[in-house]
Amino acid sequence: MCIDEKDSFNLLNKFPKDNRFQTFLLDKNKKVVAIGNPINNPQIKELYQKIIQGETTNQKDESKLVQTEVSIDKTSVEMGSFDWHKEQKATFTLKNTGGSPLVIQDVTTSYGCTTVSYSKEPAHPGKEITLEAVYKAEHPEHFSKTVTVYCNTASSPIRLSLSGDAK
Repeated sequence: MCIDEKDSFNLLNKFPKDNRFQTFLLDKNKKVVAIGNPINNPQIKELYQKIIQGETTNQKDESKLVQTEVSIDKTSVEMGSFDWHKEQKATFTLKNTGGSPLVIQDVTTSYGCTTVSYSKEPAHPGKEITLEAVYKAEHPEHFSKTVTVYCNTASSPIRLSLSGDAK
């Protein structure tokens, strides 16, 4: 791990702003062997682990992966102003509009004050999965949080957002 306090490595390499592509794995010769953030993507984490453990890695044939399609009722929720001592809840509904079961593989949040609950059961075609996001402020603040949903769709990961003013 390297912490570049002066951002000189980034200035030299001109990394993209998207933090998914600002993490990479180097070999013993300092050559980049994998790019992606293993904290935000369980598939990248699995890839990193295989490389570190010396296992062979093969590119998956994307055509063999069972995918479906999804529609989302909303991608962002503005919670407005509220007493920071009170939890705020928002729901997002993912509807399976494809022909195969919709499976949520993982859900991550951008900060610990946001939690998400949902059914771990697959949603069959035409059925829905509801995600309930709960925001609990640690102190008064304006916030903008991200919920990232990893599922078996071409649009995965799906980014949902919560914002508001905890006063």
